[in-house]
Formats: sequence, C-alpha cells, structure tokens
Amino acid sequence: MTAGTPDGRSEFDVVVVGSGAAGMTAALTAARQGLDTVLVEKAAKFGGSTARSGGGVWVPNNHVLAEAGITDTPEAASTYLAHIVGDAVDAERQAAFLAAGPRMLAEVLPSTPLRMRWVPEYADYYPEAPGGRVRGRSIEAAPLDGRVLGDLLADLEPGYGKAPANLVITQADFRWLNLLARHPRGPLRALRVGTRWLLARIRGQRLLALGQALSAGLRVALRDAGVPVWLNTPLIDLEHDGGRVTGVVVEHDGQRRTLVARRGVVLAAGGFEHNEQLRKQHQREPIGTQWTVGAKANTGDAITAAQRLGAATELMDDAWWGPSIPLPGGPWFCLAERTLPGCILVNGDGERFGNEAAPYVDAVHAMYGPGDGPGRHMPTWLIADQRYRNRYMFAGLGPRQPFPGRWYKTGAVQRAATVEALAERIDVPAAALRRTIERFNGFARNGVDADFRRGDSGYDRYYGDPRNKPNPSLGALEVAPFYAVKIVPGDLGTKGGLRTDVHARVLREDGTPIEGLYAAGNTSAAVMGRTYAGPGATLGPAMTFGYLAAQHLATEE
Repeated sequence: MTAGTPDGRSEFDVVVVGSGAAGMTAALTAARQGLDTVLVEKAAKFGGSTARSGGGVWVPNNHVLAEAGITDTPEAASTYLAHIVGDAVDAERQAAFLAAGPRMLAEVLPSTPLRMRWVPEYADYYPEAPGGRVRGRSIEAAPLDGRVLGDLLADLEPGYGKAPANLVITQADFRWLNLLARHPRGPLRALRVGTRWLLARIRGQRLLALGQALSAGLRVALRDAGVPVWLNTPLIDLEHDGGRVTGVVVEHDGQRRTLVARRGVVLAAGGFEHNEQLRKQHQREPIGTQWTVGAKANTGDAITAAQRLGAATELMDDAWWGPSIPLPGGPWFCLAERTLPGCILVNGDGERFGNEAAPYVDAVHAMYGPGDGPGRHMPTWLIADQRYRNRYMFAGLGPRQPFPGRWYKTGAVQRAATVEALAERIDVPAAALRRTIERFNGFARNGVDADFRRGDSGYDRYYGDPRNKPNPSLGALEVAPFYAVKIVPGDLGTKGGLRTDVHARVLREDGTPIEGLYAAGNTSAAVMGRTYAGPGATLGPAMTFGYLAAQHLATEE
C-alpha cells in the first residue's frame, strides 16, 4: 500500500525532484499542460543553486533580446554553439536547446511576475568565435519585490554573499561598481543602487535580484498554478516496474512515502558538488567541497538513483569551474578580480600559465592543466600591487580598503614590501616570480600579451578598465607593497550527470531511454559540454530542458 503525501495524495501525473530553475520550469510547464504535478525538494528552502547564482539566462534569439534591439539569428547561434562545444554533445541536443529556448521563455515568463532584461554588452564568452556576439545574449531579472511571495519568502534559499536588506546589485550594476574609483559610471551606478535601496525602504519593499529574483518569480508562478511544493523531502529512490519508472520514494516528517507518477518523473535535483566521495571518484585533485558555491543539498542523490536503474552518465569529471578565493566565511568566486589590470596568476614555480581574464571554466581548466593526476599549476596565486588595490573593488572590499586580518591569519592573503619577500612567503622561486612580473610589465606597457593574448577578446575587456591604456586588461605591477591571494578551483556546481536526449529523457548506455524518467539542470550532463557559451549558459539550458521534459510528458499516456 502506498503512503500518502503530506496533503493525503499519493498519485500524480508528474513528480518533479528539485526546486531550482530546471525543476520549477518543468513543474510549471507540466501544470500549464493540465498535468497534476507535485514538486519535492530535499532542502528546507526552495531555489537550490539557482537562488545562489547570478541569475543570468543565456538563450539566443529570445523576445527579451529582440525588444532590446539586439539582433541575432538561429544560424549564428547554431554556428557558435557547434564551434565551441564541438562533438562533446550531440548536434541534435544542441539544436533542441536553441529551438526550444525562445519558446520556453515566451511561454513561461508571462506566468511569472518577472521582468527580464538584456544585460548590456555582457559578451558571449567567446565573442570572436563564428556566430559569437560581443554585445552578448544574456538576460537577467529586474529587481523583484519579494513581497509577491507572501509567507513563502521565508522559504527562499539564501543568496551567495550577504548584503543589507534591499541593497541589491544586478549583473549590469556589478560591472561598473568594480570601477567605482576609476570611471564616472562607477559612482553613478553606486548612486542608482543607493537610490533603489532608499526607495525600497520608504516603500516597505523587500527587493530581490539575480538568482533570488528568478527563483522567487518562478515560485510565485507555481503557487498561482496550484502546484504543491514539499520542502524537507529528500529523494530516497526511484520506483519502477522493471522497465519504466513509476514514481519516487521520498522521506517526509521522518517517514518514507511513495509518490506514484502516472506519466513520469523529472530529476532536477542539482549536481554532486557537495559529495566528496563522488568528486574524488570522478575528478582530479585537489578537490574541495568547501570551495563550491552550489547549494549544500546537492550531493548527487538523483544521479545515483538513476544509475541504479542503468542510466548512463557523461562529463562527470567536469564542473562549472571558477577560480575562487578560500576566505574564512566561504569561497569568493572571482569574476572581475583576475581580469582587471595590475594582477597576474602564477603557479608554484612563479610562472604564468594562461590568460587570467579567460572565461572561468577555461581558467580552472588551465589551473589543472592537460592530462590526468593532480593539478599541474596548483597552488595558484593571484599577484597584485598596491596600485591595483587602490583602484578596484576586490572580493567585496572597496578600493584602498585593507584586507581583513583574518584573511592573513588563514593564509588566504600574503603581503610583502618586495616581490622577493612575497615569493618567500608563498614558497615560490623569487627569481622566477621577478622575471614573470617584469615580462608581464613589458606586455602591459605595449598593450599586447605575447604569451596568452590576455585582453584581446571582447570578453576579456568586459571586466577591464576602459581608462587603462593601451589595453583595458593589462596593467604593470610596480607599486609596493605586493599581495599574493590564494586561488583554488571553486565552482558553481558540477556539470556532469545523466545522459539525456532531445526530450530530456534519461538514456541507458546503449542509447535507449528509461521510460518515465527525465532529467534537467545539473542532474543531467551539460549541453554546453566542456565549455560555457556565455553568462547564464547554465540556467538557460536548465530551464529549456525542464520545459522540454514537461512538453514530452504531456504527450505520454
């Protein structure tokens, strides 16, 4: 006999596991198709890693971009994705994402209170590639008043980083705030952010931005569509009749319950970034579950449950990497810090090993280096001088603001009056570090990085300093004291997972689908393969394949 759900029911058309953007989009789409749907979430909060993310959505040719006057074509997007992804992902799956993404946004967004808008000039990560766009294809949610959630606001997964209530920063804001002391648009943007904060206080609002806004908007749509969302309800196993998945076994209020899924189950429970055993099994050292900013509930439960039924996996050795600083309060995911002029990344030999301003997945791939075994260029240090610290924001600190003492105590930061003394503190050859800096300073003066082409790409220049000539990403390290900041291979989550088809159906090793089982988001192997198309290239595909799963479920009987 099947135990009932907390509301007494035990049977649904569709059961969705996970409340990030993929799961909520799948549940909302299924409900809009007239399917009786329930969403279960392991954590005590909804939103998962989406709520902790930057909230960007990369979907070429969508109506939000068109309304902003951004021109794009399906042919350009297809050429671009095929060029950067290559044969790591089937062309049919790439095509399914590009074809369905705009339709997904056009159908899903009207059901939400979200107002999406283009992120101005936030370039694709490889804008010079065929079909790439230097002006970018990313969209984000405008700040949203969290009061639309009512009592559900208390159940929203906290965002990455802490800030006073209503002091919200969008992706568009972030670029210029980093240049607060260097560009007129910096103070103007700070004034805009401050005015928004003041008005929100006066109006009694509770503003949300980034992934918080996206998660809140989707949750409002689920509430309005009558989709129940059960928190504190982890997946234990999948029910099946030998050939077809028929439901899920979950735990709620300390009891195991079976939820029957008449049409099917959508697994959208994130990756396995917080599962040390799985990471050590599949990924290269060093691995630090403490370096991820993914939701803590993401331990790969849905992936391993599907594997027990014979599901195939792909890309398990990879992640949505990003160079990160292991600060005492948690990792800081570096975006602008390593791109701005006046800093370099070096390895334990005191040598540069790649383009510091490269897309963050590529930057960590360079830290690990080719082949297997431990990372070749770790430990990694970001080296900067005092002029760099005087000019730019750094890990949430303002220009000229000293690094906190606890950062030094934990070894995240070292400081010295000379390059040689700094080298001794971080145990790298002093002569090598001096040579590296002098060579780089020459590149900075003539504006061309002859070793790694830093600053050549439009993406490199996005987080650069427009006032720094001749190259916005290259600046000499000359002004004492000098700093070394520890850099580790952090991530936004893992990108390996269940192999799926164009309908998001989970596949066996022989390529046949496991009937009744679908996966989207980081529970599935990324359609981006080993690369990253642009800002929001995690969430855009996650939402799209959640949508495609629900669309296909609506055709099942």
